[in-house]
Amino acid sequence: MKNDLTLLLKALAFAADKHRHQKRKDAEASPYINHPIALANVLVDEGGVEDIEVLCAALLHDTIEDTDTTQEELVNAFGSRIAHIVAEVTDDKNLKSEERKRLQIEHAPRLSVEAKLVKLADKTCNLRDIVVRPPAKWDLTRRREYFDWAKRVVDGLRGVHPRLEAAFDAAFAERPA
Repeated sequence: MKNDLTLLLKALAFAADKHRHQKRKDAEASPYINHPIALANVLVDEGGVEDIEVLCAALLHDTIEDTDTTQEELVNAFGSRIAHIVAEVTDDKNLKSEERKRLQIEHAPRLSVEAKLVKLADKTCNLRDIVVRPPAKWDLTRRREYFDWAKRVVDGLRGVHPRLEAAFDAAFAERPA
């Protein structure tokens, strides 16, 4: 138990350090670290997920994609299972946005169970943020498009965790009119 908590806090500290200069796209420019913390919270509180490595991966899920973190660095710091989960949910930033979005839809059904849990929590948190703290430069059309795209991704994840899927569906029900 103590080792699990130590690993979780190590992942939180690592993510906080890596994302220290990043802000969310909302008008308040919220600290980015709030997003990975929200994912872990959804997994634990709404999904009942207790797998420490999944929770660590949730905290670290954007480190490869959005910082200078490498997969090798995650393997060395957190082990291959956590690094693999993070790699599964990482977009290739060398690709154009539309291609990344297409690939997320295409790859969703083939993700590991652990990566599907992280992805479900991520999409749920993103929808909630768009409703409560929308990106400052996103008009109504773009917010609706994100909701519709996120649903297409999540449709490929279905069957893995009914409670997390229900949380996503409830967030989707708040789609901007």
